[in-house]
Amino acid sequence: MKNIIFVAPPAAGKGTLANLLKGKYHIPHISTGDILRSEIEKGGKYAEYIKEQINLGKLVSDDIIFELLTERLSQSDCDNGYILDGFPRNLKQAEAYDEILKKLNKDIGYVIVLDIDKEIAKKRIIGRLNCSNCGAVYNYMFEEMKPKKEGICDVCNNLLKRRDDDNEETFNKRYETYLEQTEPIIKYYEDKGVLYRINSGKGKEYAFTEIEKIINQKELNSD
Repeated sequence: MKNIIFVAPPAAGKGTLANLLKGKYHIPHISTGDILRSEIEKGGKYAEYIKEQINLGKLVSDDIIFELLTERLSQSDCDNGYILDGFPRNLKQAEAYDEILKKLNKDIGYVIVLDIDKEIAKKRIIGRLNCSNCGAVYNYMFEEMKPKKEGICDVCNNLLKRRDDDNEETFNKRYETYLEQTEPIIKYYEDKGVLYRINSGKGKEYAFTEIEKIINQKELNSD
């Protein structure tokens, strides 16, 4: 069973690596954001409350997230593993996740910390350019990621744009929040012997290869 949790600062490549793992191992990529949106779309019992909290800019209560996450992890597509994104964010959630795993008779699996130099992460954020037409992503801070023509998508010739929150101030706040919230989580999982660290600043190919090594080695040892 390949249950994977990513602990990662902004721009560490978590989404990219999750998609690569999803394709390789055919396991779902689950985020708490997706779970909440799904509850709204299907008109579940918490749909109105979740919409209200989101509209007010407030967080959805942990108890509801725990309940919805338990329900999602119970589904058959998670039987061979899953990639958990955006959870747990703090020690309270990590402890609650242990109880969810006990209830579902699942193991923790792999908790992978994606380490990245803060300056590299910042460049990934503030230099990011997106094509709203085809979804291609570029970055003017890295030579190999610049579009061939400034401000124009190589794929569809659409204008490239920056997200409003892709700025240094927002990045610094998100990075500091990450450090404050996740340090106890890292220690928690380190003590359990399930924590692994990868330098994702070396690029997605390197990081993906290192994750595969971790999975293959653990599976070899368990045989």
